[in-house]
Amino acid sequence: MKPTGPIPPYFAADSDGMLQIGGRRADDLVAEAGDTPLFVYDMDIVRQRAKRLRAAMPEALALHFAIKANPWAPVLAAMAPLVDGFDVASQGEMDRALAAGMAPDAISFAGPGKRDRELKAAIVAGVTLNAESEGEVSRALAIGRDLAIAPRIAIRVNPSFDLKGSGMKMGGGAKPFGVDADRVPALVEAVIKGGGDWRGFHIFAGSQSLDADAIIDAQAQTIALAAALAEEIGSAPRHVNIGGGLGIPYFSGDAALDVESIGAALSKQLKELPNILNETQFAMELGRWFVAEAGVYLTRVVDRKISHDQTFLVCDGGLHHQLAASGNFGTVIRRNYPIAVANRFLADASETVSVVGPLCTPLDRLGDQVALPHADPGDLIAVFLAGAYGRSASPTAFLGHPEPIEMLVNA
Repeated sequence: MKPTGPIPPYFAADSDGMLQIGGRRADDLVAEAGDTPLFVYDMDIVRQRAKRLRAAMPEALALHFAIKANPWAPVLAAMAPLVDGFDVASQGEMDRALAAGMAPDAISFAGPGKRDRELKAAIVAGVTLNAESEGEVSRALAIGRDLAIAPRIAIRVNPSFDLKGSGMKMGGGAKPFGVDADRVPALVEAVIKGGGDWRGFHIFAGSQSLDADAIIDAQAQTIALAAALAEEIGSAPRHVNIGGGLGIPYFSGDAALDVESIGAALSKQLKELPNILNETQFAMELGRWFVAEAGVYLTRVVDRKISHDQTFLVCDGGLHHQLAASGNFGTVIRRNYPIAVANRFLADASETVSVVGPLCTPLDRLGDQVALPHADPGDLIAVFLAGAYGRSASPTAFLGHPEPIEMLVNA
């Protein structure tokens, strides 16, 4: 038997032992959707998390949602009133952010390899470009001149440090992201001289850390770097995006992050800013922390089989919808997400099984040797932490299986 991650504390069962999501029975949600596999997102959970973060963080800190975590239009429309801005990484995401009602001047566009037509669309819309290179800045300025529009440009800085303990390091050493810190002052000067509207810095050291001290240290280094760059430039940035990095507990042994201690430390840091940053607006960019725990992936058992004395529950959903839960998205060693039999949520585990999908690959495994109550064909399996990097981060076209259904409750 292999352990599973902790089920988020927002979920319970009714008297029949059926998992409830947002106050609704899982089987009723499936019946309403008409089929499985089904992603269900509970916006009440997102609101609770946003409220907690607002209370924990400095009042002056802007909170942004990185929409790559979940770009589904109904989620974005519900998120827009909860945050101060959206961060996007493509023109497609930018279009979704605008369609959700987010103001253009509250949208920032990061990501290497922006094509000229994407730069043009952002400049015309009034979205801030988080420029990743000197070449991108040069192209944006040229497009701006042709349009007679001053492009809004922030510089994404590749810092010399990274976020310790992060699941994905975005800074430190050679990176395709951002401009090395020592080259930033000259590039800002080129933006200003070239007629651009310099907006500030985007400094993102890493993501998915459950180490509060490491996050506090990275934030302190980020603020110090912004101040040092501003001093060398001789001008204060209007805006500094300090990135995110706040992780959630996916796996056995993971503990929820103490965001209150992070907020207290950041409050102190922002009260003791170097003079050159006194008028700067700071923002934190988060994706999965807002939405991951609000999502559940429901898939139905199609077959139960034995092979070499091991039991397999074969489901209609798998890695083509939940690549991350299968262990094939950003993890080196495969570990189990929290998983349950939705219609026997209160029952004790009685057997060890592997929960697999319908794809012709041994990688299609949602639960590896996990302890669950007995399940038969027709029963529902629930995979938790499905609100971020689920459908949009998975190869939905692989082998031609049906697309999953998505549903929002408590919108």
